[in-house]
Amino acid sequence: MAWIVLLVAAVFEIAFAISLKPSEGFSRLWPTIGVLVFGVISVVLLAKTLDRLPVGTAYAVWTGLGSVGVVTLGIVLFGEPITLTRLACIALIVAGVVGLRLAGSSA
Repeated sequence: MAWIVLLVAAVFEIAFAISLKPSEGFSRLWPTIGVLVFGVISVVLLAKTLDRLPVGTAYAVWTGLGSVGVVTLGIVLFGEPITLTRLACIALIVAGVVGLRLAGSSA
């Protein structure tokens, strides 16, 4: 169950980071509210997993999934470039997240 909560926390982390761009430096109300709400929910959910998962593993998985999600949505939503180097780096992040999950606790 902790891993599912961590996955949901990562989704909110992605929403938080993606909301930063349309907030235009916190000058637009609704995207700024999104940044705040998504960020708080993400951190609260992450904290809820720490009684069952090692903090280093949980944090690395949370940030890793967030990074991959934000890069992917940056490509899809904002037309950011798709390069072989970016794809290779995403693959390395995914490999690290999977590795940490496999090496982590059995929760």
